[in-house]
Amino acid sequence: MAMEVKPLSTEESWILFCKKAFHGYSCPSHLESISRNILKKCGGLPLAVVAVGGVLATKNRNNIREWGMLNHSLGPELDSNDKFESMRIVLLLSFNDLPYYLKPCFLYLSIYPEDHLIERNTLIYRWIMEGFVKQKERGTVEHVADGYLNELINRSLIHPVQYNDDGSMKLGRIHDLYRELILSKSRDGNFTATVDEHNKLWPEKTRWLSMHGMLGNLQVKRSVTKLRSLLTFGVADPQSLSCISQVLSSSRMLRVLDLRGAPLNMIPETIFQMFHLRYLSLRNTNVKVLPRSIGRLKQLEILDLKQTYVSELPVEILKLENLSHLLVYSLVSYSYLPYNSSPGFKAFRGIGALRALQKLECIEATPGSGILREVGLLSELRRLCILKLRKEDGRTVCSSIQKLRKLESLNLKSVEEHEILDLSYMSSPPPLLQRLYLTGHIVKLPAWIQDLHSLVKIYFRWTHLTKDPLKYLQDLPNLVHLEFLVRYTGKELYFEQGKFQRLKLLNLDKLEGLKQVTIGEGAVPHLEKLVIQRCALLETVPTGIECLLNLKVLEFFDMPDEFIMTLRPDKQGADAWKVSHIREVFYTYWRDGCWMVHSLKEKEKNQISDQSGAVTRTYGRQNSL
Repeated sequence: MAMEVKPLSTEESWILFCKKAFHGYSCPSHLESISRNILKKCGGLPLAVVAVGGVLATKNRNNIREWGMLNHSLGPELDSNDKFESMRIVLLLSFNDLPYYLKPCFLYLSIYPEDHLIERNTLIYRWIMEGFVKQKERGTVEHVADGYLNELINRSLIHPVQYNDDGSMKLGRIHDLYRELILSKSRDGNFTATVDEHNKLWPEKTRWLSMHGMLGNLQVKRSVTKLRSLLTFGVADPQSLSCISQVLSSSRMLRVLDLRGAPLNMIPETIFQMFHLRYLSLRNTNVKVLPRSIGRLKQLEILDLKQTYVSELPVEILKLENLSHLLVYSLVSYSYLPYNSSPGFKAFRGIGALRALQKLECIEATPGSGILREVGLLSELRRLCILKLRKEDGRTVCSSIQKLRKLESLNLKSVEEHEILDLSYMSSPPPLLQRLYLTGHIVKLPAWIQDLHSLVKIYFRWTHLTKDPLKYLQDLPNLVHLEFLVRYTGKELYFEQGKFQRLKLLNLDKLEGLKQVTIGEGAVPHLEKLVIQRCALLETVPTGIECLLNLKVLEFFDMPDEFIMTLRPDKQGADAWKVSHIREVFYTYWRDGCWMVHSLKEKEKNQISDQSGAVTRTYGRQNSL
């Protein structure tokens, strides 16, 4: 991340400062003089302004003494000729101001490589497994960890770059200068150490070790007996396996082991001697088999086998009474995903004994096994995915799901595209459900969906619905994200006047019969992104789209050329005026194994011809929203 060195003007600095220190509101009159004095010491450096504003946002606005102490701690006028030293003083202040419980959480971020995108869920669960987060009287330990993360965000120490549908951070990043600061602090206290192609030594007392990139034939010459955490980032060369194996062989006290992306075909047997292990991730490796030795890891709480080739688990998994996260599934990348592209794992009788489970993804329903009935015993479940359901499973799966009162995310998929997903037997759905994914033939949309007042996201795929389902969804008070994909035979979708008040993201994909989309007056007023793909019969852009003033992004994927031509201002398209207010309009085609992305706005600006249009190539499966 490039360092921001261009100074802001006094007015620009003040606006940015108020945004951070007072959450966008104006500065209270009794604080204006001292605020401007503090701001002057930042020398117009954007990161310094943000850092100081983040610190002051946590201070009592009625206690001028607190603000005066911060002003004094910055010292005299910062030397405007030494921007780096000025920045260092301000960043050190923001670090020193952290409460005791946040400092280890922030220092822990030094394990990440430069410019690495930090995943929210992974981070907070690592914090928990490392023992940085203590459960309070009210709320779960996850809620406490989430609060810690929000505190760091509010102090501008972590910068969100992508958000979840509920507004929480999905991916974040720290500035390079903050990373340098916490690297220095971590080295001084033997807190964390990093091994890469340039740095191949670490202090013997290191407790948290991360390995980055190509390690080659690195020979481990240091003791690692005090190590509590080992994480790898981008270690893909087979030669690095030797180094990892050497570290593992003498690291019996590990609590956190994350080998995601490492060139592993088999799980090293030494791992099953780590009896204190609480977190094990083998995500994105070539591992095919989970051995019976897994039963030795009695303390294990999180087992992440996503994007591996594991499809069956040994019955010894039932010995892991503390297991809270069991994640076993893979996503196959195609231009468009076929129906059976995301296998889970074959569940086994007795899984209901894992009463601590909070996340179970993804189990395959096995006929006659009693698995679906046992799911109802897992009362702590917050996230559940069940694949390969049959019509006759409907009554049992509904009975089990409505017992899961803490469930927040539910993903159900029938065994084949034309197999009916019968969910009509549920009378009292989980009250906290926020995300619902239904894939399979649904004869009629279940009436209970209208009662999901906490629902934020809903995803339909291969439903074969014949009637417009929007009336069942239009009054959900918190619905932000709607994806309606594949096999809808109706001719029209109608967003009634004044409905869908919270909806921000909408994706319509391969609705073969769809000819018209109508947006009534005042409907979807906060829609920000609309994706339309493979709707070959759609005659025009949605009627009423010209009234959606908050719509920022409009994307078309594999739509007929004649449809796109109606939107081309350089070709006098009849509907070009309807989308002229939208900042980004793209049309994209899958060609020769990659996406060819065209910007409608660039063509308008540059009057580019069809033959010489600016094109961006992106590879892999289109990630719709």
